Amino acid sequence: NPDLAEQIRELMFTFEDLALIDAKQMQTVMKDVDQADMVLALKTSSDAIKELIFSSMSTRAAEMVRDDLENLGPVKVSDVEVAQQKIIKVVKKLEEDGTIVIAGAGGGDVV
Repeated sequence: NPDLAEQIRELMFTFEDLALIDAKQMQTVMKDVDQADMVLALKTSSDAIKELIFSSMSTRAAEMVRDDLENLGPVKVSDVEVAQQKIIKVVKKLEEDGTIVIAGAGGGDVV
């Protein structure tokens, strides 16, 4: 069942797994991610993930995202999950294209 296989693949990589991506590769990811999706996705993420994201952005861009995040009112959890899945899809596409390598993502050790 192709639909079930896709659901399993999505479940195998979570938004918190972005920590497996180094800062330089995260910059590549950020180029393909909508800023509004990133703000929404960060709403429930850990401080470690937030800092990883911010460190991969320019100071000005990180400041804008922080401000947007602070000013973001209550949102539906389902909206946050949708935004996180959009970002995960970008990451998976970049990985499939060979643009980025995700450490520990089943492809063996990275050197």
